[in-house]
Amino acid sequence: MSVFKAYDIRGIYPDQIDANLARRIGRAFADFLGEGPLAIGRDMRTMAPEIHHEVMEGIMDGGIDVIDIGLTSTPQAYFAIGHLGAAGGMNVTASHNSKEYIGFKLCMEEAKPISADNGIKEIEVMATTGEMPSPVAERGTLIQVDTLNDYANHVTRWADLAREVHIVSDAANGMAAHTFPAVLDKMPSIKHEGLYYELDGTFPNHEANPLKLSTLVDLQAFVLKTGAELGAAFDGDSDRCCFVDDKGRAIGNDIVTALIAREVLKKEPGAAIVYDLRSSWVLPETILAGGGRPEKERVGHSFLKGKMRENDAPFGGELSGHYYFRDNWYADNAEIILMQVLNLLSRSDKPFSELLDELMCYHSTGEVNFHIEDKAGAMARIKETFSDADSIDELDGVTVSYGAVTAPDWWWVNVRASNTEPLLRMNLESDDQAKMEEMTKKVIAIIGVEPEV
Repeated sequence: MSVFKAYDIRGIYPDQIDANLARRIGRAFADFLGEGPLAIGRDMRTMAPEIHHEVMEGIMDGGIDVIDIGLTSTPQAYFAIGHLGAAGGMNVTASHNSKEYIGFKLCMEEAKPISADNGIKEIEVMATTGEMPSPVAERGTLIQVDTLNDYANHVTRWADLAREVHIVSDAANGMAAHTFPAVLDKMPSIKHEGLYYELDGTFPNHEANPLKLSTLVDLQAFVLKTGAELGAAFDGDSDRCCFVDDKGRAIGNDIVTALIAREVLKKEPGAAIVYDLRSSWVLPETILAGGGRPEKERVGHSFLKGKMRENDAPFGGELSGHYYFRDNWYADNAEIILMQVLNLLSRSDKPFSELLDELMCYHSTGEVNFHIEDKAGAMARIKETFSDADSIDELDGVTVSYGAVTAPDWWWVNVRASNTEPLLRMNLESDDQAKMEEMTKKVIAIIGVEPEV
């Protein structure tokens, strides 16, 4: 399987990505963009310093200047590209993947994403075809810039707390352990207790993937032990955040998107809010009730960011825990969404759990994964079986819907092929628990294999 994915470049070190390929990717990136400077950062993985060095050498071989921003989270890299006025950049990271992986997240100017649709395929051809080009006569130069303090100032500009709040968080030994303490140093109104705040690319405590409920167990217990008002779980490169409420419940990111969309619309009535099609129907309901325009998009950060730019949307959220902000170069940022949640919590006379309860009114499976070779066949069977649905949508995979949110006994399901893993993913929701369970069993039977546990 190619390391050149839909949204980034990612593979096992050194079998799939080694120093030589990193240098070739750097040269291809330089030739593809054709201008600089390019801001290049890295995460805390054991091989990241070597890969970071080689990719910068490759860029300079192409005659393009490099800004070495060093150890950085992905949101900090996005910030650096925008703040420093770079022509583009990348972060050397494999996000939430396990310790043997390394990769690259690539951007153009203003942190605009480079995906398979607008550059990764071309970079793949340049990086993997023929001999590596010789360095140009005038190689690029390198300067080092530390953006951590400026980044922390940027994040805290989103904070407006009315009182002290008590929170806990889990950095999963990832890059939030680098950036979030710098934010907290500027936020005395946040009483914070942390788990796994030692940078460690071997991830000794648990996977750095807060979408997996098993990774939240320690945080849930810590919330209850400390009496914290909420818990926040960061992923490996700190571009995603998932929440645990004061009762220790893991909260769906679509519910958090609805909660913050309502606040955003108080300041920008009529604005568009962008969300992915896996989200609960309570989200577009909430956006409409707040006077906003719900804009549904297919899954993937490049698609949501593009839709936000098209609609001048101030805010968007994905079920995966990516939250996007127009005034953050339309980029995702885990610490900014946390600031937004704390702003709301600090002004409410209700605990976090009560603020959420009014939005947690429907019943969903969450994302269910299936290992299946014939993904297209499974989706075709779903479409055929439910051909009498009130709505069949093929924006991303197949979505079939029965009924409407204004009437009882509705349900919908989306089945789609993952863009990042060899999986078929299912999300199903209903206003009725029994209906949700009944239709889940039926859809699983149609797919024909048992889901991942």
